[in-house]
Amino acid sequence: MATLPKIEFAALDAPAGDVLVVLAGEGGSIPEGLPAALREAVAKAAGIAKFKGKGLATLDLIAPAGVEADRLLVVGTHSKDPASEEDFLKLGGTILAKTKGAATVTIRCELPAGGALSTADVARIGAGALLRAYDFDLYKTKKTKSGDEGDEEKNDAPSTLTLAVADPDAARAAFEQEEAVASGTMLARDLVNEPANILGPVEYAERIQELAKHGIDVEVLGESEMKALKMNALLGVSQGSPRPPRLVIMRWNGAGKDEQPVAFVGKGVVFDTGGISIKPAGSMDEMKGDMGGSAAVVGLMRALAGRKAKVNAIGIVGLVENAVDGNAQRPGDIVTAMSGTTIEVLNTDAEGRLVLADALWYCQDRFKPKFMVNLATLTGAIIVALGNHHAGLFSNDDELAERLSAAGKASGEKVWRLPLGREYDKMIEGKFADIKNIGGGRAGGSITAAQFLKRFVNDVPWAHLDIAGTAMGSPSNEYNQSWASGFGVRLLDRLVADHYQSK
Repeated sequence: MATLPKIEFAALDAPAGDVLVVLAGEGGSIPEGLPAALREAVAKAAGIAKFKGKGLATLDLIAPAGVEADRLLVVGTHSKDPASEEDFLKLGGTILAKTKGAATVTIRCELPAGGALSTADVARIGAGALLRAYDFDLYKTKKTKSGDEGDEEKNDAPSTLTLAVADPDAARAAFEQEEAVASGTMLARDLVNEPANILGPVEYAERIQELAKHGIDVEVLGESEMKALKMNALLGVSQGSPRPPRLVIMRWNGAGKDEQPVAFVGKGVVFDTGGISIKPAGSMDEMKGDMGGSAAVVGLMRALAGRKAKVNAIGIVGLVENAVDGNAQRPGDIVTAMSGTTIEVLNTDAEGRLVLADALWYCQDRFKPKFMVNLATLTGAIIVALGNHHAGLFSNDDELAERLSAAGKASGEKVWRLPLGREYDKMIEGKFADIKNIGGGRAGGSITAAQFLKRFVNDVPWAHLDIAGTAMGSPSNEYNQSWASGFGVRLLDRLVADHYQSK
């Protein structure tokens, strides 16, 4: 895996590294506390390059006067809109990208007008740099600097990134929180990026069990336990694969013993052929990422434990492979879910909702949570509706939906609410069973999928996030260059932090 830079904190007057980074405002102005010769050099270069200090624009000076560093990187921060939390992640990612090849980098975290950045914003710069440095290169043959065997391995990221601030101790404490969330996001990326021949349901469950070292209680249910619980919807999906299914329950107990937990449930289809309703060959390789919802839940639990969140949280993931053999589930089969609801399986490629049906019922029945949020790469229809910049949000509870929308805006992992209703619910009524696993044709495909899930939550406040367009293959940005984005970890961590932690 790519080597991540070490993030350190120092006073504003700390010595410059190989590269000194300063922040510029409107017109390319830089902080007045910097040496006059340096400010003059920047002003002259900015005039020549027509650098105006626009947000994330850069000006690179080699061997500048008035500074010991070999390079001076000036990064613009000026914008007509107030800076968002995501803007500072993007700032950190931009700096990391522009300083590759340098061993040490020092960022002076002060604004041109003399104001200081908050410790939280400084921490986000550091987190943005870590997220940008992420690269899933585990299965690549190592490349060397000269191309000759035996030479030192190439590593483009700076070895040390020093954030120079007014209060290093406070910034370091804030960064520890952000680093935990970034680690959870990168864990989710790792899981989605892994090929399915390496990460089957059993191996995935074993990977999750490693979270025990962070204080998370992990329980794994095998096929026999799920049969005893009558999880026939989930088991029906897995029956065409020689790789047995798993249901994994994670518990983080960060609040009082009697505190009601919050719960997160994830679809973990480690590979989805579509079953007998087989998918077309084009881009089927990307179906290794059909467990993106489960990866977000695992990453979130890692984040909550890493920052010692004062909350009791449950994470449940249903892990299966949807494969094809002579024992595979057929279109027209009828299964009985754990809830007792009978389901006509009209399309075996609408399998994620079957997995979630039993996982959601199990969660609400056993743990009685304050709310449940499930995440799933559930429908291609959500990409048609929203593209790759918003996840679809469906909910039976307005307060939870509003809190998720606000958390999305704050974190940059945006969601957009879509409707539920009786008219859509009628579209999944079955001919030979209680319900069917697809609606009527292509119309409202994401909504009918959500209506299906709603049947398995009773009266628990619940939200369904369809992340098919955002968990994998979404557009890259300044702090994510990975095919797998880790979408959902920062969103849900923010939801918990804002509303559900003990004081």
